[in-house]
This record gives sequence, C-alpha cells and structure tokens, in this order.
Amino acid sequence: MRHDRSLLPALMLAAVLALAGCASSGGTLANNGSSSAGKAREAAQIHTQLGEAYMQRGDLKGALAKLRLALHYDDDYVPAHTVLAVLYERIGEYGNAEHQYRRVLQLEPKSGNANNNLGAFLCRIGKVRQSLAYFAAAVKDPFYQTPYAAYTNAGVCMIKLGQRTEAEQQFKDALAINPNFPEALYQSARVRYQLGDAFRASAYLQRLESLGPAGPETLKLGYEIETKLGDTAAAQAYREKLLSQYPDSPQAHSLQGPAS
Repeated sequence: MRHDRSLLPALMLAAVLALAGCASSGGTLANNGSSSAGKAREAAQIHTQLGEAYMQRGDLKGALAKLRLALHYDDDYVPAHTVLAVLYERIGEYGNAEHQYRRVLQLEPKSGNANNNLGAFLCRIGKVRQSLAYFAAAVKDPFYQTPYAAYTNAGVCMIKLGQRTEAEQQFKDALAINPNFPEALYQSARVRYQLGDAFRASAYLQRLESLGPAGPETLKLGYEIETKLGDTAAAQAYREKLLSQYPDSPQAHSLQGPAS
C-alpha cells in the first residue's frame, strides 16, 4: 500500500493478529484453558482473527459481525477493539472508530501503540492539536517497539499546523532511533524543501532512494527539489521516471504536459 504519506499506524492488522496469537499461548490462558474466563478469551481471539480475515477479503459486514461477537465474549480484548476501530474508520463511522480507539487506550493507558493509534486517527480526522499529546505519551512507553513512528506522525501533524521547524525536530528524533526509516527520511526531505533548503532536502532524498525503489511521491519531490537546485537534467530524469512508472498517479498527472 502506498498510502497518503500522512500518518503511520504502529499497530497494523497483521500485528493485531500476532498479538491475538500470543494471547492463546500465554501462561495464564494455557494454565486456565478450562476456566470460563479462559474460554471467553479464546473465543474472542478466534472471532477477532475471523473478523480480520473477512476484512482482508472485503466482507466488511461479516467482519463487523465477527468483531462484535468477539467483544461479546470478552469486552476487554484489545485486538478486537483495535481491529474494530480500523473497520469503523474504513467505513466512515468516525464516532464509533474514535470510541474504539479510546477504549483500547482505556485498557492500556501507557501503551505506545494505543497512544500512537489514537493520535494518528485524531490527526486524520482533523483534530490535529489534540493528537500531539498522544504521540508524546506514546514515546514515553519504554516497551514501545516503534517510537520512531510516533515521532514521525507528530511531525506530520505539526506540518499541518504550520509548525515546520518543530516538525523537523520530530523527524530528527525518529531518525536518531531508526536512521533508515523511509517515512521519516521522506518527511525530512519534504520539510527541508518547504523551508527553502533544497540542498539538504536532496541529501535526505538520496538516503531514501538508497533503501529501495522510489514511489510517486518521492519522484515528484525529487523533481521539485532538483528544479529548485537548477539541475534540469536531474529534474527531467525524475519526471520521466514518474511518468513512465506511475502514469496514473496524481503526481504524474500534475507533471503531464511539456517539460519546463
């Protein structure tokens, strides 16, 4: 998926399933599998997995039924709430989605994943200022495995508020943890270009391109940066790649017509 490069959920559906799988192998459930609580948790896990599988097949109605059933068995089962939040957001029921994201945070108030996911959701629906506190809380979780995602999300949301200098610091914090995090490299290049520093923007973009094939957003940004630097040959190379590799992308459409 080459999504709108705006926000990164730290807990994707595959990870939700991984968590669900771990739940069934934990000592408590294994030792108390015959208990009613253990059976309820196992049923919630199974129905969550089925709900996620239905989502992947595009059967959103079936997914919704399975996820509701999962929570009928165990209303404290975090993966079910998380997948349900994603589903509600996908179908445009933002009030229900927010309720589910907040329910996850209620169950795991210090979780980096829970805080980042709620922050990312709030930013996506326009509650940008509210989102920043959740990213800040996410990176305080010592067990959070991807704090660089929360730093990057915070930076993207700060750009929406016009706080580009503050955003750049967030990207630097992300790259200090993971120097090869593609999204932070892209966003660093973009914000440097917006701040008028095309030279450093080009350096970030080169680091990004060294990691793998460039997507349409990267190629468009490369064209803009090299145009600003006055390197018409490099700019034209980016333009030709974009038009040939991603002819139907919005970025390609914006550059169609005679080269400048």
